[in-house]
Amino acid sequence: MVHPMKIPTSAKYKTALTVLRRLRNAGHKAFLVGGCVRDMVMERVPKDFDIATSARPDAVRRLFPKTVAVGAQFGVILVVSGSHTFEVATFRSDQGYRDGRHPTGVTFSTPRQDALRRDFTINGLFWDPGTRRVIDYVGGRADIQRRLLRTIGKPEERFKEDRLRVLRAVRFSAVLGFAIHPDTLAAVKRFASKLTGVSAERIREELVKLLSGPDPGRGLELLDATGLLPAILPEVEKMKGVPQPPEFHPEGDVFVHTVLVLKQLKRPSPVLGLAALLHDIGKPPTFKVAERIRFDGHDQVGAGMARTVCRRLRFSNAETDAVCEIVRNHMKFKDVRQMRVATLKRFMAEGTFAEQLKMHRADCMGSHKDLSNWEFLREKLKEFSQEEIHPAPLITGHDLIGLGYKPGPRMGEILRAVQEQQLEQKLTDRDGALAWVEQQFPKTP
Repeated sequence: MVHPMKIPTSAKYKTALTVLRRLRNAGHKAFLVGGCVRDMVMERVPKDFDIATSARPDAVRRLFPKTVAVGAQFGVILVVSGSHTFEVATFRSDQGYRDGRHPTGVTFSTPRQDALRRDFTINGLFWDPGTRRVIDYVGGRADIQRRLLRTIGKPEERFKEDRLRVLRAVRFSAVLGFAIHPDTLAAVKRFASKLTGVSAERIREELVKLLSGPDPGRGLELLDATGLLPAILPEVEKMKGVPQPPEFHPEGDVFVHTVLVLKQLKRPSPVLGLAALLHDIGKPPTFKVAERIRFDGHDQVGAGMARTVCRRLRFSNAETDAVCEIVRNHMKFKDVRQMRVATLKRFMAEGTFAEQLKMHRADCMGSHKDLSNWEFLREKLKEFSQEEIHPAPLITGHDLIGLGYKPGPRMGEILRAVQEQQLEQKLTDRDGALAWVEQQFPKTP
């Protein structure tokens, strides 16, 4: 049966077809498999194209001039063609799992047996471009139509093979908007506490995909409902039940607020998604009741906690710094109307300001819905030119040395003072800046 589908037109898809043709011309079966087929059936645009074949790893390596044996013992070879890379895997059955991730051995097998070893029915489909047929041994097309996420075979067996699959179930449900089959959901809850043995890098990868998806708020709700939240993000779990002052947060506790903030974001960058998730993790440890509920310094405390989370999940230094900057600065927005012009321009010149502004809007919409400060900053972005926000320095340390100033901490203080005057547009040229320095900062003997 020929199935109506959205056939990709990308260069990567066309290159994948040439890889398939070379395998077939050599006498091997070869199909597209997995997520790319699922996306084509759903009329989504696939990002990657994986290939399953009857060719053994050695045969694959002989057929293509540039390959990488990333998992030859499991039948997996990377084929590099031009600027594109494809995972080419031999049809296989797995022989038990030694560590909740890696099979103890594999047996090269048939397409049907290969499909039966995979995680979810929606990912167990093959696509034959020659006949334009979807080959479905597991009921994946019907589950796509029902918008249902279900394991292939018994959920316990699939999750014992690879414990990360419980987190993948939540991620697919949130990103695709699919319900989780009751049997699969019950097994996810039973296996949630066993995720602790999975590497931080693999957890990070799934968390990033969830938080940068179309509904990260739904993803957080599912992490909570399945019991996965305390296993991977205990700091976020502690936000549950922490009350907030109703005059600022009529929506409820800190966790409810965080869910609502994330629901304002549609496909955010990984940095913004993670920052939104963590922006208030400093509230539980700073909670106190004075004249009202207060969380004094929760932004600074939260930035430190966010750094700990990012390091635990092996985020890069650049990503960690960006997340922490957004968390640290999210309370500054309440004061933007009272800031001096120079202070405001420095704030707007920060590298993550665009993401901070998105974070602020989501923060407001997830609570009191007052966007006046967000609108004020949007107007300031129109008013200030990039040259005003990021002006070239009027003078340098070499200029100060030329005037007779000695290198040291005071020189940095002078340069910052000049920058402040420049941002206030009180100094506009080098000569005026040098004259101002000599007047304001007498040389020490």
